[in-house]
Amino acid sequence: MTKLSVNINKVATLRNARGGNNPDVLQVALDCERYGAQGITVHPRPDERHIRRSDVLALKPRLTTEFNIEGYPSPEFCDLVLSVRPAQVTLVPDKPGQLTSNAGWDTRSHLDFLQQTVGRFNEAGIRTSLFIAPEPEMAEYALKAGADRVELYTEPYASGYAADRAKAIAPFIETARYCREWGLGLNAGHDLSLDNLAYYHRCIPWTDEVSIGHALISDALYLGLKQTIALYLKCLE
Repeated sequence: MTKLSVNINKVATLRNARGGNNPDVLQVALDCERYGAQGITVHPRPDERHIRRSDVLALKPRLTTEFNIEGYPSPEFCDLVLSVRPAQVTLVPDKPGQLTSNAGWDTRSHLDFLQQTVGRFNEAGIRTSLFIAPEPEMAEYALKAGADRVELYTEPYASGYAADRAKAIAPFIETARYCREWGLGLNAGHDLSLDNLAYYHRCIPWTDEVSIGHALISDALYLGLKQTIALYLKCLE
């Protein structure tokens, strides 16, 4: 079964635009769980332009599904994750002011750094996932780094889906097959939507988790959060 983890960063962006607590990030997360989501994802950035450190601390004791914290493993980020101890941490190679995660790790070049970082989380009993491009070599070195899973960066699939979905999905299938052979867990995220998610899942049904934020929250503006989550779950049946 592929789990749906809802990234609630965009909810925090809307809240922060006016100050105060509307919409209530914690309540939205709890509602996502109530409507069927099997996980909640947050990406706290150094400038706190959406999810804040205080949000992370408030969410952990209230969530009943898997909590996934993603971000660049700066000392401050690592300290936060180790203090909160979520079910999963997803490490991305983002620069501090980056708008969104738009590239995967070069796990070969950063192997020593990733081994040390992943080792700290493994010792704390936190499942670790590395954000990578759909390249078997990157998955191989993620495994050497000690990662439990990789998260495939799916923007290239999403951007090529309309023109030729079979061609767009091909490198993801290849990498996913290697991951399955090596016993490496498999997540996916970035620009997955109601348009392209079902086909992705049909081609790679052994995906453990998809993390979806921007498209899901955008759809919820028209369809409502409960109906939107139901539709995304249907894509994963």
